[in-house]
Amino acid sequence: MSGKTAMSEKTALSGRTDMTSILDTSHPPSEPARQTGATKPDLLLDEDHDLCPGCGEPTALRMMLEAIEAMDCAQRNIGVVGIGCYTALTSIMDVDLIQALHGRAPSVATGAKRMRPDRLIYTLQGDGDMVNEGLQEVIHAAARGEAITCVLLNNGVFGETGGHMTSTTVLGQRTKNTLEGRDADYHGHPILVAEMLAGLGGTSYAARCGVYNAAETARTRRVLEKAFRVQLQHGGFGFVEILTMCPTGWFIPTKEGPDYLDEVMGSVHRLGEIKAPPEA
Repeated sequence: MSGKTAMSEKTALSGRTDMTSILDTSHPPSEPARQTGATKPDLLLDEDHDLCPGCGEPTALRMMLEAIEAMDCAQRNIGVVGIGCYTALTSIMDVDLIQALHGRAPSVATGAKRMRPDRLIYTLQGDGDMVNEGLQEVIHAAARGEAITCVLLNNGVFGETGGHMTSTTVLGQRTKNTLEGRDADYHGHPILVAEMLAGLGGTSYAARCGVYNAAETARTRRVLEKAFRVQLQHGGFGFVEILTMCPTGWFIPTKEGPDYLDEVMGSVHRLGEIKAPPEA
């Protein structure tokens, strides 16, 4: 396919007709590149972390911090963190945080919101923490319509404790204790948390997004902003599920993580906004 043909197809797919909006990469730029904005959100203290190469959780964290800044909530937010690989990221987050016991973040966040109703209150949890260890906590918080936003980082494995199966692991997915792939008859079916919580009357907002490419990562930030806005303006329970890569736990090369996330996990945990207030 020629360069011109490829650009024409990109233009058609994007609905744009202005060819000047497409960056020509066939030769070096005539002007040197220059920085047009901050390289990281102010609430991110350091871009170095100890998580595995290819992990999607640092990207998800960055989008969450950018959303908090965009909502002008840098000085009035409280996060409640669960137990998982992402817990190691708390040292580079310049926000007020509470460390919860395994799976109990929604209950702790409920107490924080009732004590400080003017604050943006959110949880940061993995699928092992939220769906295996504390599913009842998030279900009851949603049923009560608690005005908090629960953020789920879903990679389908207990990454911190060795990479074994969780309740969100999809059928056929290989983990440390499902070496032949998850089997419905033996292991049961994956729990689709976003759809389940969206069906509860106390839930105001529920959506699922991912960080496997640039476009979806940008959408993740917009979804988080909307969820936070719904909490502050409309109340009710909010839920954002972010699909994140874990090449180490998936037994695949790092560079294959994004495609695996899209094709394997994304085929079951489908992306999109599931529930939102009509006025939001």
